[in-house]
Amino acid sequence: MSYEALARRWRPRRFEDMLGQEHVLRALSNALDQDRLHHAYLFTGTRGVGKTTIARIFAKSLNCEKGVSATPCGECSACKQVDDGRFLDLIEVDAASRTGVDDTRELLDNVAYAPSSGRYKVYLIDEVHMFSKSSFNALLKTLEEPPPHVKFLLATTDPQKLPITVLSRCLQFNLKEMPDQLLRPYLSRLLDSEKVTYEEQAVAHVAQAADGSVRDALSLLDQAIAYGQGAIKSAEVEAMLGRFSPSRLYDVLDAVAADKPDQVFKQVEELAAYVPDYNYVLGELLSLLHQIATVQTIDSVQQGSVHDEKRLQKFAKDISPQDVQLWYQIGITGRRDMPYAPNQRQALEMILIRMLAFKPFVESAQVASGPAGAVQPASSPAPRAVTTAPGAPGRATGQAPAAPVAAAASAAENAPREQVSPKSQPVRQPETAAEARSTEEEQPQLPPAKLKWKPEQWRQILSEIEVSGMPLQLGRNCILHSASKDQVHLHLDPEYETLGSPRSKERLREKMSLYAQGEVQLKVTIPENAPQGTPAMLDKQAEEDKLNEARSSIADDPVVAEIVAKFDAEVSTGSIRPVDDQTDT
Repeated sequence: MSYEALARRWRPRRFEDMLGQEHVLRALSNALDQDRLHHAYLFTGTRGVGKTTIARIFAKSLNCEKGVSATPCGECSACKQVDDGRFLDLIEVDAASRTGVDDTRELLDNVAYAPSSGRYKVYLIDEVHMFSKSSFNALLKTLEEPPPHVKFLLATTDPQKLPITVLSRCLQFNLKEMPDQLLRPYLSRLLDSEKVTYEEQAVAHVAQAADGSVRDALSLLDQAIAYGQGAIKSAEVEAMLGRFSPSRLYDVLDAVAADKPDQVFKQVEELAAYVPDYNYVLGELLSLLHQIATVQTIDSVQQGSVHDEKRLQKFAKDISPQDVQLWYQIGITGRRDMPYAPNQRQALEMILIRMLAFKPFVESAQVASGPAGAVQPASSPAPRAVTTAPGAPGRATGQAPAAPVAAAASAAENAPREQVSPKSQPVRQPETAAEARSTEEEQPQLPPAKLKWKPEQWRQILSEIEVSGMPLQLGRNCILHSASKDQVHLHLDPEYETLGSPRSKERLREKMSLYAQGEVQLKVTIPENAPQGTPAMLDKQAEEDKLNEARSSIADDPVVAEIVAKFDAEVSTGSIRPVDDQTDT
């Protein structure tokens, strides 16, 4: 007996055998069990996810001799004939080979005739988007009002090409791609049933290569079994797929993290022996960085990962989160530009060079200084440190970057900016902890301020403080509740609560400290009742007073009054603007 491919032998015969697609199966099962059947169904989704399989099971459920239900018996003649592909009342049509209008009319000529042996005549039209415009027009009337004994089951991988008139006449179900987390255990169970020996890593490679398609996964398994002479081994699957072991990626990332350019180029040279798709290589490297970032964030490896958990944990410990995020962003940006490179290997090498060349700054508003518990004032410039390779002095591991990493990646793409520094730029770092404390002690320290500000002075004080942007708007919408010694307490207008961000408060506090020539401690609260007399309110009232004064001066002007009287005119007050007293005339 000839060999039957796994994709055919393991094709589901019941809804319960289907892998995933619960959202579709639930709707169809309820419709069958409750006898709420539509006349036309459209199944969409990528190749190999079960569109035609679901349609065939649905046809079997409609014509089972034991009655319409979501659980056909599988034993009656109708069920067996559907499974064998010889049921006369299941008419399967490949729209790709019957695109002409004459083919469609010939097909529809038989719609009016009753089923030969079944309960319903089922038309299963695969890749229906391949129909011509004339074929769709011929189908429309029948699709909208078919005889009661006819059901249309349409399947397509490209629903965007279907006319809206067809879509509106069908119940549409979108089938999802199968994630690795579902495919891997499914393939393992299948291989156990087939009594084929396999390695878990090899199955992971097959599931990943299938790219969400169950049929592709089973076809690759057939190929792997033949390639491995009845066994599926990781190394052989890698060779068959033209891929490489994740350990190759680990070596590349180790070289980048250790800041060893010669090792980076050596690893790329070894990868070249596989004649790989370098776009795929970069994609796998980005996937590895994503897994490392996940471990750093939630301290666990995602289910279905093809990477070694111990290596992921080690990378997560040895590489700083800033570097992981920056390298990921550099890789994403570089992958977009790969088509423009002279060749793909050169593009990959340039991306790795960028990862070596750029390092994120580690900045903080407050740096430890002096005795334990003491901090350097935020108003003093904090020393900058550049992250280096693992194990090198000054490595900042596990610290959160103060500036967004995306900004650093943008700089890496265009030109070095404030958050990203080329390694060739001379940036000296303290070599010892004692030297670092000595450097910090040289930063100027402000003594505590000695304030005697009064609430009515706040508007004038704010105008003299060199502050702008959001911190200025924060101050303009506050009143000075109290200011004594080094403590300043502001009341913020509740209407402008969003202005009171920590960053704006800190910036305003810094400028106050410089103005007072002493360190200021700022407290901003929102009272129950809106404060009156904020600088913003006073400025607005002053503008209104000036405008009213200008309008009055125009209305009282005798020349204007004469013109109004002579021409029966009106003064357009909306165009009146007060003139600055200092403006030359």
